Order: sequence, then C-alpha cells, then structure tokens
Amino acid sequence: MDEIGESSIKEQEKLVPIANVGRIMKQILPHNAKVSKEAKETMQECVSEFISFVTSEASDKCRKERRKTVNGDDICFALASLGFDDYAHPITRYLQRFRELDLDHHHTRTNSINQERDTRNSTFDDDDE
Repeated sequence: MDEIGESSIKEQEKLVPIANVGRIMKQILPHNAKVSKEAKETMQECVSEFISFVTSEASDKCRKERRKTVNGDDICFALASLGFDDYAHPITRYLQRFRELDLDHHHTRTNSINQERDTRNSTFDDDDE
C-alpha cells in the first residue's frame, strides 16, 4: 500500500464511524430530510476533533495526578475547564444519576442472589431432616 493510502486509513481510524454520525443527524432532522455525504463527513471531522480535544484535556489531568485511566469525572472536568459549561453540567448530573441507578441495580441484584442462595440452602436443610 502506498503512503497516501496508509495515511488515509490511519486518519479514518481516528474518526467516529460515519454511519453513526449520519444516523444521529437523521434522528434530529425532519423525516423526509436528506443529509449529503459532504455534510456527514464534515460533521464526522468536527465530532471527532471535539472528542479528541476533550479527551486530551482529561488525559492531561490524569497524567498530572499520576493516574492511567480517564474516568467520567475527568471528562466532566475537561468540558468545564474548556468552557463547555452547557455540556459539563448536564453530563455531570447524568453521570451522578447513572451511578445512583447502577448502585441501586447492584444492590437489587445482590439481594436477589442472596435470596436465591438462602432458598437453596433452606431446601437443602429440609432434605437433611
């Protein structure tokens, strides 16, 4: 493969999949609207650059704190520090709510597993009699 083809493939790997971009664009447009290939490609580049920009800021924060894993709080911090408050505040609330629901789900699942175990154990205890 030539250098131009190789660099084009590497560039594509850094971009959000265009099918996903097109699908999201169509969701917010009227049903009969058409989205040109050029519009999808432009939005793909913008979205990919935005994600890279925010992730880089979050990664810098992790590096300064000697951590290797970027988490949701780091992304929220990056959005706020880059001036994207209109995104940072709702995403921070969403992350908090997600964690609450995830914790509730974990507790519910743990209780269900414990109840099943207790039921099995009581059945085995009944067999011993």
